[in-house]
Amino acid sequence: MKSKLPITLLAIVLLISACAPATPIEPTPDVNAIRTSAANTVVAEFTLTAAAFTPTSAPPTETPTPEIPTETPTIAFATDPTQAALGTPAALCDNYSFDLTTLDVTVPDGTPMTPGQEFVKTWKIRNTGICTWDTGYKAIFSYSSPANQTMGAQPVPLAALVAPGEEAEVSVQFKAPATPGEYTGYWQMVNSKGIPFGTKDFILIVKIVVQ
Repeated sequence: MKSKLPITLLAIVLLISACAPATPIEPTPDVNAIRTSAANTVVAEFTLTAAAFTPTSAPPTETPTPEIPTETPTIAFATDPTQAALGTPAALCDNYSFDLTTLDVTVPDGTPMTPGQEFVKTWKIRNTGICTWDTGYKAIFSYSSPANQTMGAQPVPLAALVAPGEEAEVSVQFKAPATPGEYTGYWQMVNSKGIPFGTKDFILIVKIVVQ
């Protein structure tokens, strides 16, 4: 009997060991698969972050609006229709000159006169402006020696229109003073509006000697 007991106990121990659950053996992890998965995860996170900060549309570009002047500069032109049509200031519209050799058509300087004698002084001048002269253009008194001696002058209207570049004869009717002496009058041109024109180098002179 005693010899069978140890054998029986050994059999029981072996039976219990065979029935106990086996300890699971963990598989060896695949290192390459883990690295690939981690890399994909990082790429995905960068893509989501970039999408969150990328603007969906470009900000509107503002185009500067040019400033438009509200005031139009005003340029004063002459009131004469011819001058206004040319768009030329009055100061530049009218002018004249002459040739000294042909200036005095009648009554040369120093012509002797009797007291109270009537005469017509005529000058030949050229229209060097850009406006046509009409019959309103004439010679007017400027000054004299002796002073204020106009000799009863009466300007004679132009006989016809005078275009730019053309010559014209301008006349004034005078009456010699009653007192003997030398008399000199200085004259200049005016347009139909009464505006004087010309330069001091082209003054019109009448000079007589009353005997």
